Amino acid sequence: MAQLVGAIDIQSGWVLAALTLFVFPVAATAFACSGAGWNNIGKGRFGVVHAMPPPRLSQPAPPVDRAEQAAETRQMLEAKSYRRQRRGEAPIEIEAEMRRLLALKAAAEPSLDEKLRAEVRELVVARNERRMSRGEAPLDIEAETERQCADFIGLGK
Repeated sequence: MAQLVGAIDIQSGWVLAALTLFVFPVAATAFACSGAGWNNIGKGRFGVVHAMPPPRLSQPAPPVDRAEQAAETRQMLEAKSYRRQRRGEAPIEIEAEMRRLLALKAAAEPSLDEKLRAEVRELVVARNERRMSRGEAPLDIEAETERQCADFIGLGK
């Protein structure tokens, strides 16, 4: 038997349907009107971050202090040698290893691989053809390629 609450039959589902049809438009209107409110969350007087810090990659790398680099390399190698001795292995020759590591670091200057250099050259050739079609003087392709490659890796050759 169905129980009557007031004049509505609970088992027939009319109450659920009526509540859904009444609450849905109210919730949709509240959601649509709250857009500006969401943009202000976390801001204001009590906000923690007022402005985003600049990304780290936009800042140039600080110059490397060669003396500090050599001192840190020596510390690392001495610690490595000490650990090897504690394990019963032969210690490493610190000076020779230090020269090798610092020579590798100095030789690892930024450079472009040949595929990228060829792509830059193709762009220079295309730009040169457009210049000539406009009646402007052609550029030296090799010199312009080297200039753009140097600008690309930041060496400014």
